[in-house]
Amino acid sequence: MITWPGTLYGMAALLRSRLTDWTFAVPVLALLVLVATWGRDLPGLLIVVVAVLLGGAVLAAVHHAEVVAHRVGEPYGSLVLAVAVTVIEVALIVTLMISGPEKTQSLARDTVFAAVMITCNGILGLSLLLGALRRRVAVFNPEGTGGALATVITLATLSLVIPTFTTARPGPEFSPAQLAFAAVASLALYGLFVLVQTGRHRDYFLPVDSKGKVIDAEEHAKPPSTRAALMSLGLLLVALIAVVGDAKTVSPTIEAGVAAANLPHAFVGVIIALLVLLPETLAAARAARRDRVQISLNLALGSAMASIGLTIPVIAVASIWLEGPLLLGLGGTQLALLALTAVTAVLTVVPGRANVLQGGVHLVLLAAFVFLAASP
Repeated sequence: MITWPGTLYGMAALLRSRLTDWTFAVPVLALLVLVATWGRDLPGLLIVVVAVLLGGAVLAAVHHAEVVAHRVGEPYGSLVLAVAVTVIEVALIVTLMISGPEKTQSLARDTVFAAVMITCNGILGLSLLLGALRRRVAVFNPEGTGGALATVITLATLSLVIPTFTTARPGPEFSPAQLAFAAVASLALYGLFVLVQTGRHRDYFLPVDSKGKVIDAEEHAKPPSTRAALMSLGLLLVALIAVVGDAKTVSPTIEAGVAAANLPHAFVGVIIALLVLLPETLAAARAARRDRVQISLNLALGSAMASIGLTIPVIAVASIWLEGPLLLGLGGTQLALLALTAVTAVLTVVPGRANVLQGGVHLVLLAAFVFLAASP
């Protein structure tokens, strides 16, 4: 039986060992710098310091997410990182929309669409490419991946495509009733997917071998203790808060750089999505290199799904007090890219096997999205 003094002694010993670990020190330092610099105009040198800590916090977040994932197992590990990152992403979007409503009417749309393109083309394509380079063909479960992809396409269509064609309001926006329906439908679909992923069809989201047989998703290394996993979970949240907070701190510099480069203001949403999704990208790449492509795809599609399924309901509630219209409908170029991504992803996922060609196609689609966002 573990006594309270023994438990406290163990926690103290673990804390002392963590103090010398950069994965502990960097997120805490990044958070302290965030508190000290919040709401202030920073000189160029301090902006560089914040940017360096931002990168370190991203790497630390990946480490702690993998510790938690190893402890709880798949698909729960992928779900932890996807939901945590998306919650922080939503907080960043709402904060920016409140601080500058005249420039951020389409920020939610731009960021969510960028997240979908980055996850469904960038993370998915990179994962397939790394997996195929490892053993010629990347193998995954088409049943679970196909269901996740269908959910992402449905959510994206309901939230980002339909507003372009509705007539209740002028411009690409929903009426209050339509926005409420989209929010409820998004939340319901995401909740249903989580129940399926973690319940009776959990095996659909576990790695498979070349014959389609489910294999052990965990490494042979001993899982971390509950105490270590809980500490990593706390540090994961600290790192993610630091990532988004520091990203907001440097966002004026980003906006100034975008304006100086004569890029559209919508490109700010692309940069935000790239920063926020960096932890998941690194985690997915590491999983693919370990021949766990299914875990990488869980991260990719789960992140896209969470980005829409959680962002739209929160934005719908926030729109009650936000000033100005909420533009959600995509333009013609964006609609074409989304349609091309959906068709290509379906053709990639259905066989349950992919080679470097499929990975390269998705990465080219991501490059096309970024280029056209910078030069519409």
